[in-house]
Amino acid sequence: MSRVKRSMIRRTRKKNLRERIKGFFLGHRLLRQGKEAAMRSEKQMFIGRKQKKRAFRRLWNTRINAASRPLGISYSRLIHALGKANIGLNRKMLAHLALKEPATFAAVVKQARSAVGT
Repeated sequence: MSRVKRSMIRRTRKKNLRERIKGFFLGHRLLRQGKEAAMRSEKQMFIGRKQKKRAFRRLWNTRINAASRPLGISYSRLIHALGKANIGLNRKMLAHLALKEPATFAAVVKQARSAVGT
């Protein structure tokens, strides 16, 4: 079996690790601490991607509720009415309408309310 020299592989791995942990407060020089810091940061990045989705959905719900209250309907009743009326707008689009185009949002709410009968 032939001999494998690992210097290039080792150097590449160290270089990639140092690029990943560049700018970290601790563990940007030592390899073992650097690996631990990289693993921790990757775990936090994964968690953050999930939390971002939650945070945006909560924001959209709040915006929809704030826009629908003056029109005389609460958020939960509006979502129920939209389902009954087969209006397939998601919360992101509803929040955008509520924020940027209030007249269109009012028309959607009116249509949803007429489908439920309130």
